[in-house]
Formats: sequence, structure tokens, C-alpha cells
Amino acid sequence: MLVALRMLVACGLVAAGISGARAETSPYAGVQNRGLKALSETQIEDLGAGRGMGLALAAELNGYPGPAHVLELASALNLSEDQRDRTRALFEEMRNTAVPLGNEVLVKEAELDQAFAGGRIDDAGLHRILADIGLLQGELRYTHLKYHLAMRGVLSPDQIAVYDRLRGYNSAQAPAPGMHGRQSH
Repeated sequence: MLVALRMLVACGLVAAGISGARAETSPYAGVQNRGLKALSETQIEDLGAGRGMGLALAAELNGYPGPAHVLELASALNLSEDQRDRTRALFEEMRNTAVPLGNEVLVKEAELDQAFAGGRIDDAGLHRILADIGLLQGELRYTHLKYHLAMRGVLSPDQIAVYDRLRGYNSAQAPAPGMHGRQSH
């Protein structure tokens, strides 16, 4: 009798939980109205402009400054004219590579979105589109990291330390001077 009573109580609690359940609004509510559902407007703008979007944090936070931020801090870093010219050239090369890659990512993301929206996606198509997106994202990240690496050949160890301090990073963990092709100016 006690077992039967416990079962009735348990069933009643489960039934009450089911009937009293309310649907919670998804954090994605409203996102379905975006042009590219998987990307925010900021991400779309950043990809189209060739911005870093945190893709080079492994370099940035380990003593490898990026050309865009070095140009922003050029006066505080006391860059020579040669260093400014070299940094500008690296930035332009980076942007000239990153912008087309970012736009290709956007095209592939649109293809993925349209395939799902049109109900014409299958496993093989999904795999192909995602492989394309992954390859493009890898190339985009490589592009940004490559130019952070190149900046080590433009700045002196002292300038890198100042850069890290100005950006709010602890440069104590940066590789020792002379490592990774660092040159003094």
C-alpha cells in the first residue's frame, strides 16, 4: 500500500510538472530575422573590413603586437619613419588578404543559411560547406597571426614592452629578446 501511494504521489508530481511547464524564450529569439542568421551585424562588418575579431589573440597576448594597433600607438611607441612605413605596408598587405577572405566566409555562410532555409541541405552538402568555411576561417586566422609575427621584426624589445604596457598586458611572459626573429632598431 505504501509503495502504491508513493507511485501515485510521484505520478502526480510528474503530471503537475508537465502541465505547469512554460516555454522559455530562446536566447535566439529575433535572430531568425537577421540576413545571415549565424552572424551578428558586428561580425559581418568585421569580416567585410578584414578586422581581426580576436583571431590573433594567441599572438597579441604573448608579446606579438599587431600592425593595426601599432599604428594606433605609433607616437607612444616612438616609431621611426622606417618603422611606420614598414608597419603601414604590413597592415595594407594584411588587409588586402583579409578582406577577400572575410568576404568569402560571408558568401559561404550565406550559402549555408540558404541551404537550410530552402530545405535543400543534405549531409554531403553540409560537410562540403562547413569544410569550405573552416578552411577560409583558418586562412583568415593565419593571415592575422602571420602579420603579428612579422611585427616582431619591425619593433625593438623595448617598444614591444611599451606596447604591452599600453595595451594593459603583462609582458613578463613574452619570449626573451632575440627569440622569434626579433630585431632591435
